[in-house]
Amino acid sequence: HLSAMLANHRLSIHVIADSSGETAARLARAAQAQFPQTQFSIVRHPRVKDADALLGVFDRITAARAAEPDCRVVILFTLVKREMAEMVRRYCDDKQIECADLLGDTLRAIGQTTGSAADEVVMRPVAVEADYFDRISAMEFAVRNDDGVMPETLRECDICLVGASRSGKTPLSLYLGYVGYKTVNVPLVPGIKPPDELFQIERWRIVGLTIDAERLLQIRSRRVKSLGGYGTKDGGYADLAKIYDELDEVGRIQRQLGCPVIDTTGLALEEAAARVTDIVEGRARKAGTHLRRLPGSLRLKP
Repeated sequence: HLSAMLANHRLSIHVIADSSGETAARLARAAQAQFPQTQFSIVRHPRVKDADALLGVFDRITAARAAEPDCRVVILFTLVKREMAEMVRRYCDDKQIECADLLGDTLRAIGQTTGSAADEVVMRPVAVEADYFDRISAMEFAVRNDDGVMPETLRECDICLVGASRSGKTPLSLYLGYVGYKTVNVPLVPGIKPPDELFQIERWRIVGLTIDAERLLQIRSRRVKSLGGYGTKDGGYADLAKIYDELDEVGRIQRQLGCPVIDTTGLALEEAAARVTDIVEGRARKAGTHLRRLPGSLRLKP
């Protein structure tokens, strides 16, 4: 019922935070994706450090509701101080606004489990994760090794992606780098021999990517237009018949490498990354080894 009701209205999500509000804003954007028929706007009220500042936020929200009576409002808040969180709840009860305390329940759960009370210190810096610098290194590795520009570094990778141009190799390798895996991607181009180093690394590290030919044509056609027409039918880059031939040749090389192949057509980046890591981890176990896992690294799940 809620989704049907919101489909006919605009929704303004007000984010109230004693810091930047980025955590709540990211959650709001994630929730927004689940209501594609609703027109959303996200309004941040960051660095709300005391009661006076919070009362000012209430005044702005009240004024915004009066100015746009057809726009529904939801409030998300991440406030460390309990008394300020209670102020938000009382305001929302009074104005009949739905709200969610994104931090309070977490602090209470941890406090009840540990028997300790939260310090409630506003703007306290968040500690650097144990694997932070390793993840930065992995991201830099993925950027340096985009499109297989340095084949001599293939032996250093955790994961190697191979596939046709524009099959999704670059965004996937960068995302895997963000997660913490040193990822390299190598384009397979008909008529051009893959680097010898590709055949010298452990096969369990290699995952092939493929994509529907017509979808690849759409992607490449947009690419061609952005380049002013370079690579049109004469070159075959954006010609459907030649794309089919190219994918057949790429598939032959992937079979020669003995690598599993993932179809990225319509596949979300997170899901594709989860499939890659699951495949590599499984093949590594069968080979009697394991895919390097960083301390505290993120577990990918679609």
